[in-house]
Amino acid sequence: MKGIIENINWSPLFISLKTGIAATVFAFFFGIFAARLVMRVGKRTKWILDGILTLPLVLPPTVAGFFLLLLFSLRRPFGSMLYERFDIKIVQTWPGCVIAACVIAFPLMYRNTRSAFEQVDVSVIYAARTLGMSERKIFWKIIIPISAPGIASGTVLSFARALGEYGATSMLAGNIPGKTQTIAIAIASQVAAGNYDIAGFWVLVIVLVSFSIVAALNIVSGNAIKDIRRWD
Repeated sequence: MKGIIENINWSPLFISLKTGIAATVFAFFFGIFAARLVMRVGKRTKWILDGILTLPLVLPPTVAGFFLLLLFSLRRPFGSMLYERFDIKIVQTWPGCVIAACVIAFPLMYRNTRSAFEQVDVSVIYAARTLGMSERKIFWKIIIPISAPGIASGTVLSFARALGEYGATSMLAGNIPGKTQTIAIAIASQVAAGNYDIAGFWVLVIVLVSFSIVAALNIVSGNAIKDIRRWD
C-alpha cells in the first residue's frame, strides 16, 4: 500500500472535490428556484415541468452526456457561438465536468427540496398571510426554515452524486489527466490499463468519502430537525 500511495497522482481527488463543490453550489440554487417554480404553476404545467426537471435522474448518464455534447460541441450552433463570441469552450474542459455533474446531481436537489416544500403545513402559510407578510417573506422566513432538513439532505446527496459522476462527465469533458480526470474516470482508466492496485486504491478513497458523506447527511439532518424544533 505504501508503494502505491507514493506513486499516486492525486489530481483526480482534487478535480473531483472542486467539481463536486462547484456543481453542488449551482444545483443548490437552481434546485430551490425550480422547486418553488413548480409549486406555483398549474397542475398540468407542473406535471410537464416536473418530468423535464427529473429526467436526468432516470436517464442513463451517458444519454445526458450525449445531449450535453450535442449542445456544447464546437460543431453545433450554441457551442460554436460560445467559443467564437465569448471564447468559452466546454467540451474536454473542467467547466464541462462541472456542467455534467450539475445536470446529473440537480434532480436530487430539486426532488428533495420540492418534497420538503410540499410537507410544509399550509395553515402556517395562511396564518402568515393574514398577518400581512409578503409571499417573498413567507418563503424565506417560514418555508425555507421549515424545509431545512429536506434542503440539507438534497445538498449532501447532490454533492455525493456529483463527486461520483462518470457517464456524462466522460462524454462531455473526456479523460484528460490533471484536467478532467475525476476519481470515477481514473478508476475506469486504471482498470482498463490493468492497474488493479491503483484502481483499488481509488475505490477505497471514494468509499471512505461516500461513507463520510452519509455520516454528514445524518448529522446535518439531525441538527436541522433540532433547529426546527427550537424555531417551533
